[in-house]
Amino acid sequence: MLRVLTVVGARPQFIKAAAVSRAFVRVGGIEEQIVHTGQHYDDAMSEQFFRELDIPSPAVNLDVGSASHGAQTGRMLEGIEAEIAARKPDRVLIYGDTNSTLAGALAAVKLHVPVAHVEAGLRSFNRAMPEEINRIVSDHVSDVLFAPTKTAVRNLAAEGIRGDKVLDVGDVMYDAALFAGSGNGPDIGFEPGTYVVATVHRAENTDDPAKLTAILEGLAAAGRPVVLPMHPRTKNILQERGRWDWAQATFRILEPLGYRDMAALVAHAGVVATDSGGLQKEAFFHRVPCVTLRTETEWTETVELGWNTVQPPISSDAVGRAVSDAFGTAGSDGSPYGDGHAAEKIALALAGTPVGAPA
Repeated sequence: MLRVLTVVGARPQFIKAAAVSRAFVRVGGIEEQIVHTGQHYDDAMSEQFFRELDIPSPAVNLDVGSASHGAQTGRMLEGIEAEIAARKPDRVLIYGDTNSTLAGALAAVKLHVPVAHVEAGLRSFNRAMPEEINRIVSDHVSDVLFAPTKTAVRNLAAEGIRGDKVLDVGDVMYDAALFAGSGNGPDIGFEPGTYVVATVHRAENTDDPAKLTAILEGLAAAGRPVVLPMHPRTKNILQERGRWDWAQATFRILEPLGYRDMAALVAHAGVVATDSGGLQKEAFFHRVPCVTLRTETEWTETVELGWNTVQPPISSDAVGRAVSDAFGTAGSDGSPYGDGHAAEKIALALAGTPVGAPA
């Protein structure tokens, strides 16, 4: 029986881990324990995902909470190291590109425990993003790298990471989207296809007053109803800057949604506008046009196929025009994210069953 210690801490990781944990049960031969770092710590961003997606309850919650990058990662390192020492797993499994990812990778490798990285090989080529540093370091200390796309495989090869340690399994988020379906979602009072779903949470946008203003005023100027599930951090910033009342009067603001409700909201939208990595793909899975409010995207396939437009938040006019122009557009068909069985391939690989030729 392979003992796997899974490290998660943020909403997107819960969604990915749910798909893989279900596959562990189906495949068998794997005993999983989950360490929740507490990076996302309120119920709306954390506990409801464990309930809704039927993720096994964490063996421990480190309750790290918010802090600066160094302080948060340091606390996680200390806690994860202790759990690895106590539980003695055969492998540590990490997801994505958060501080939880980095802490899990470093704690494991320093204790000589093999690391497997789900969603390996993504690159924005923007090292000003904390997530980019987390990805690069995690990939270079992992001994098994589960790449979601052929582009990710090429990125790893360019950095000298290749061979049978890299497996192109597809994207577990596609597995999750198929599992969730489209559903009806929350009652927001707008007809399907008429509204924008927007999310803003990245520090590069929220911590820069000019960028945040360009995004919000651009969304307001797009001439369409805007549904804005509000990240707690973004809400706090708007309150601190005296923009919360204006935002409430301008947008249809929702509390953070569970995965199924969010997937349904996106599936019935006319356009998605976001700085999230995961939501770009959710839009693509449901064939909804997306505007990415950043200078780059890791998910270049969505741009190449014509479903995603990268619009840096340089001005409200630029953002508003990009969102307005995206309505009614459609890209090309394609399946760059696998066949919906990525989680099963990951489980089989970890259990020692061949899943096909290495990437």
